[in-house]
Amino acid sequence: MALELGIGFLKRHNSDQSKDVRACEWPECGNDGVHRAPKSRDELSSFRWFCIIHAREYNRSWNYYDGMSDDEVEADVRRDTVWRRPSWQLGANETANIETAINLNSIHDPFGILHNARSTGNNGSSSDIVYSSDQTRALAIFGLDRPGDAVGIKQRYKELVKRYHPDAKGADASSDEKIKDVNQAYKILMDFIGS
Repeated sequence: MALELGIGFLKRHNSDQSKDVRACEWPECGNDGVHRAPKSRDELSSFRWFCIIHAREYNRSWNYYDGMSDDEVEADVRRDTVWRRPSWQLGANETANIETAINLNSIHDPFGILHNARSTGNNGSSSDIVYSSDQTRALAIFGLDRPGDAVGIKQRYKELVKRYHPDAKGADASSDEKIKDVNQAYKILMDFIGS
């Protein structure tokens, strides 16, 4: 059997068959390289190929965090806790508010703490408007923090009907219930503003 060392491959030539097998990348090793190991922290999808003995040796000496400061290691571990997906600061969604997140009317609040949080707007001014649970739900369905005017409510209603109508393209089984909720919320909001 003759041996030819190529770039990462060992070719064995027999009279009856020819088979290509990766060679172990360890210096002066002629065994088959069937076990892979990452090249570096920056190239985790590129591999080096070793025999079982040299793969174990390589893994013992390889340190993913080698050359990183303590702060870099901490940041890398924190990114792993959220599967390296982006996250946003709580409360960064401008359309969300405490009333749409929680139905404050259903919570017993003997000291009025939640009422004070509810009556203070985004600009810090006080508002005397207290919404019923139906009105709060209707505002949440429309994605509004205040009812606004009839024109704005009608415009938002048209957008929601186009999105949730059962005959709309891409509508799912829950579209019937969603369109009922949108219609009911529209009626509640229009009654509230007196139109």
